Amino acid sequence: MTRSCGARLQVRRLSKAFSGRSVLNEVSFHADPGEVVALLGSNGAGKTTLLRCIVGAEDLDEGTVTLDGEPMRDTDPGIRRRVAAVLDDMAYFTDVTVWEHLDLLARAHGNDTDEDIVDDALAALALTHVGDQVPDTLSSGQRRRLGLATTLVRPFDLLFLDEPEQRLDEAGRAWLATYLRGLADSGRTVVMASHDPELVRSTGARVVHLEEIA
Repeated sequence: MTRSCGARLQVRRLSKAFSGRSVLNEVSFHADPGEVVALLGSNGAGKTTLLRCIVGAEDLDEGTVTLDGEPMRDTDPGIRRRVAAVLDDMAYFTDVTVWEHLDLLARAHGNDTDEDIVDDALAALALTHVGDQVPDTLSSGQRRRLGLATTLVRPFDLLFLDEPEQRLDEAGRAWLATYLRGLADSGRTVVMASHDPELVRSTGARVVHLEEIA
């Protein structure tokens, strides 16, 4: 796939193998400002591995990943400020409450003047009633919603999501679709792996079939 002149994210010929088995072979795609890109593919196609390689959770074997033309290194503080990711293996502060976790994250990203930002995030994801619990006590669905809530309390230009619809009820999926479309409308970029055709349709996502680009 050729590069868009306005691409925010550019992935070029990314390859990854585990124990000699190729999982991703010269994958290339781009994502522009104001765009939702949905990575589709069968189970085992490498969608999660691709996201993990892009955000730096896995080392890629070959290829390049750039953000606005610059190498996207997760060790770069400037990159970390601009990129958010909600993957299945998100780490949480285990010794603080859900409310305190979001408050710490907000303050770490400079959002320390909006007194309602944490309460609003909890309300948006229907987590107000567990705000005084520690993350380890939450159900898997509640932890998934907490991951999404983290994106409401910090700035970013580029958001990565790994099957964000998982473990959300119908109301949660409707909220998610509206939220992601709103992010794109505000000029931000979303790249998500998904198995939900309705979420892909309702967000107006441009579909990238992993099998076609591998």
